[in-house]
Amino acid sequence: MMQKRSKFEQFLLTVITILVVLFFMLPVFWLVTTSFKFGREAFAIPPKWLLFEFTWRNYTEVLATTKIGLYLTNSLIISAGATILSLVLGVPAGYAIARSGSRLLNMSAYFFLLLLMVPPVAMLIPFYLIMRDLHLLGSYASLIILDTVFDAAFVVWMMRSYFADVPKEIEEAALVDGASRFAAFWRVALPLSIPGVVAAALYVIIFSWNDFLFALMLTSPATKTIPLGILASFSAVEISWGRMAVMCLFAIVPALVISLFLNRYFIQGVTMGATKG
Repeated sequence: MMQKRSKFEQFLLTVITILVVLFFMLPVFWLVTTSFKFGREAFAIPPKWLLFEFTWRNYTEVLATTKIGLYLTNSLIISAGATILSLVLGVPAGYAIARSGSRLLNMSAYFFLLLLMVPPVAMLIPFYLIMRDLHLLGSYASLIILDTVFDAAFVVWMMRSYFADVPKEIEEAALVDGASRFAAFWRVALPLSIPGVVAAALYVIIFSWNDFLFALMLTSPATKTIPLGILASFSAVEISWGRMAVMCLFAIVPALVISLFLNRYFIQGVTMGATKG
């Protein structure tokens, strides 16, 4: 009886999981189907989910009339720059806080958590004025720096928790063998924390890739990112839902590929690092 009940519960859990996944995948399915529809069918009543007139026109128009290549390139440059800078600053800082014997320095970790709670819009105007005075408006550097302010704070908080979970005895053995503190960090602690580093990097990539507010205020026509390219689908004359769907798919695919590739490290890093400490 218990075995039959267990099988039934497993079957029920599988069905519920499939339904939940289908529910959350519904917007993606809408994007895919809308990208192959003519404008008149995008919001037809009743909705045409499968049986509709198929067309490639939206894709050809996006490739021919928009700067999709430029938007994707700019997003890649800004995301890569913010990720590298956040890791360079955040990983050593997280290690230093985790290995510090100072209570004050350990308490400073909560400052980074507090920084993550600040609404991004509250920092937009001060940073806009700073970038204007530094003559960095419209450049990649302005957006990379501002993204790094938030991203590095998360990296410090996450890596501090992750390094705290790495056994100190391994590093102490390296120090006894004559290694310096930096060598112990670089050759011992960091390799053991690669899943946490990858998880933090994935968060930074996704945040920077999807950033809209900062990009709207700090970029120029030459440095616009893919979220701003999606905004270009809206005009005073019409809203081209088909082209917008195509632009959204171009925005989703790179982030999705990176997420799937790093998924194993992301789950391990989050469960071992961010939920501890």
